[in-house]
Amino acid sequence: MIEKTITLENIPLIDFLGVESKNIAELAMAFPKSRIISRGNEILVKGDAPDIIQISEILNSLMDHFHQFGRVTEENVRGYITQERQEFVPADSPDGIILYGTKGSPIKAKTVNQQRLVKAVHDFDLVFALGPAGTGKTFVSVAMAVRALKNKQVKKLIITRPAVEAGENLGFLPGDLKEKIDPYLRPIYDALNDMIPYDKLKFYMEREIIEIAPLAYMRGRTLNNAFILLDEAQNTTPMQMKMFLTRMGPDSKMIVTGDTSQIDLPSNQRSGLKEAVRILMEVDSIGFVELSERDVIRHRLVRDIIEAYGKVRNE
Repeated sequence: MIEKTITLENIPLIDFLGVESKNIAELAMAFPKSRIISRGNEILVKGDAPDIIQISEILNSLMDHFHQFGRVTEENVRGYITQERQEFVPADSPDGIILYGTKGSPIKAKTVNQQRLVKAVHDFDLVFALGPAGTGKTFVSVAMAVRALKNKQVKKLIITRPAVEAGENLGFLPGDLKEKIDPYLRPIYDALNDMIPYDKLKFYMEREIIEIAPLAYMRGRTLNNAFILLDEAQNTTPMQMKMFLTRMGPDSKMIVTGDTSQIDLPSNQRSGLKEAVRILMEVDSIGFVELSERDVIRHRLVRDIIEAYGKVRNE
């Protein structure tokens, strides 16, 4: 059993605890294995680590609620308990659950390497996830980013990718650069729709709490207190990759995903992803996770297709 003390700053204790401490009693009923004790302007929580983390998150949400609305009710407490239990899962959860989707179904790391990716994101501020199509590297990365946002570990989620044409001519599409590349970001939108209710996702995007943009839009920025995902990184140039990596600000995390077998750059152009991996591989504070055809979770034929193409490439 461990202890944690939470200080109520600029909050009258009786207004926060409720009449006869009913708000805290409501919270205590939800966590019967833990003890919650109010002393002065402090709340002492004793219990196992998973309960302590959840109770702390609920209390922090209730404090934010009080500062915004000036009061906390038993109904508010029940609402935050329900929300926290639905969304929060410890990073080292044995069943691999990352969070719960919009339909209530669990979103999990389904393979050993996907679980390694989850652990790497937990352990490192910068992670490279490399592997072929269908291995779930982008989906798992988006899920980790959404969980960090929901758990208030970051204030912003930024997802980007390079504007490389992949056999199609972007110039013939209508609109500006962002509008032209949006169809190529469709997998990102699909993943977010699986994880965040439509109205909430719309709210996040309108206020740029979640930002999806071409890599060119990152130039000149410093990305603080954010979770940043660079997808399809094999199609960055070395200069673009260096530009992206050096955008990282305090209290931020980055995941770089890519498949070095699907480079769409001109044949005379080096891949920024391949070069970054070569240069940074020995940096201890950076995580590297490699996924393979064994991690493919699409139709079973996809794994066979990847293996067949791999044999031809190696001949």
